[in-house]
Amino acid sequence: MNNTHLLAAPVLAFCLVLGGCGSKPVEEAPLAGAAIGGAFALTDQDGRAVTDASYAGKYRVMYFGYTYCPDVCPLDVQRLMAGYRAFAKADPVRATKVQPIFVSVDPARDTPTVVKQFVGAFGAPLVGLTGTDAQIAAVAKRYAVIYSKEAGPKPDAYLMNHSRMAMLFAPDGKPVALLRADESADAVAADLDRWVV
Repeated sequence: MNNTHLLAAPVLAFCLVLGGCGSKPVEEAPLAGAAIGGAFALTDQDGRAVTDASYAGKYRVMYFGYTYCPDVCPLDVQRLMAGYRAFAKADPVRATKVQPIFVSVDPARDTPTVVKQFVGAFGAPLVGLTGTDAQIAAVAKRYAVIYSKEAGPKPDAYLMNHSRMAMLFAPDGKPVALLRADESADAVAADLDRWVV
């Protein structure tokens, strides 16, 4: 064995211990272990009954809002989907593992038809979910989303106050991280690139 082989052996052993030279170290997800997420039963924009199991095996980006929102929700969803498209352009294979989901906190007005029109404005693969008051209350509680109705000048002209966050869940349904949909599309794309494997 020559000197080159003698030097290479310890380096190779060290690399094997580390899990491979040049590989990215595994980073713990910010929301690892958080009691967020879980089972839900809702209705999609086509009127079909869906559950959390309908999206099993996919990373889920969950955003709670409402279609009549005058400002924040459409801007956040626009940035979310623009970020998703940038991520998909850079890495089409990993992008197929991601399912963006909009969940309404205003089931009285957000019927499947209304939700379909809203998500359609932002493009595939965004899906929209709604449900009964009880179903929305249950999913909001499991996903740590707070919402309330703010009376307006007319009974049907009200606003919904709600938590503003886009949450990423792993294919097994466990929480991973918050996506920066309140910042920019580039931030969302970077977050997806960081956490989707």
